[in-house]
Amino acid sequence: MNGAAVALTWLYVPGDKPAVVRKALGSGADVVIVDLEDAVAPDRKEYARSATAELLSDPPTPGPSVAPVHVRVHGEGDVRALARLPGLSGMRLPKITHAASVHHVAALAPGVPLYPLLESALAIEHAYSIAGAHHDVRGIALGEADLRADLGVRDDAGLDWSRSRVVIAARAAGLAPPVMSVFPDVRDLSGLRSSCAHGRDLGLLGRAAIHPRQLPVIERAFRPTSREVEAAEQIVEAARTQEGAQALPDGRFVDAAVVASAERTLALARRR
Repeated sequence: MNGAAVALTWLYVPGDKPAVVRKALGSGADVVIVDLEDAVAPDRKEYARSATAELLSDPPTPGPSVAPVHVRVHGEGDVRALARLPGLSGMRLPKITHAASVHHVAALAPGVPLYPLLESALAIEHAYSIAGAHHDVRGIALGEADLRADLGVRDDAGLDWSRSRVVIAARAAGLAPPVMSVFPDVRDLSGLRSSCAHGRDLGLLGRAAIHPRQLPVIERAFRPTSREVEAAEQIVEAARTQEGAQALPDGRFVDAAVVASAERTLALARRR
């Protein structure tokens, strides 16, 4: 993955509010996710689907000021209605528990990038098989609200094992690091900042948001700091001048794995 391709901010918008969706496309989010599932009341599902189909049938051209559009689908009807529309850049698949479910969606939506959401204990147990289920799977992530309810977890730390599990599963399947789930209190930016820092320590990269004010906080939290960039540059430069494992003057040990990590840091720092 090169730096330009790294998405750090993923903004959820209700699918039954097309004016809000169009506004969100210029919000600065790396990806806009039109939500046809939890954010839409049952009696608004059909309208949300038709409004989303209209948007995706004649989409604005993605670019520096217009985000690509993903859809969190509600069921097979959404998949069939939207899969072949030109403005669709990806599908987020809620409540996936088995690889077979991914194969089913992939058959209905050939070539569409898929992002299964793991929202139950059963899904966590099958994390690697889901991550590697199909070549159209481009990422996995937790749906933490549903997972918290399924596990009966009250303290946020109770989800850390599951977070680490999806990080490992994604890496083992050759996928990008998982994106963090949403932080529900849009006014608590300090809490969001702390939560992002904790997720980054666990190996997560980027975060879903539910309000544009959360986007700059997420962006800053996951971008490398100037100190991290400087350290990565030193490691990469040392690797250019001397092959094999070595120690830097400050005592840091450098081998191929450390160099690869430094190169990922620099790629992320170079994102737009």
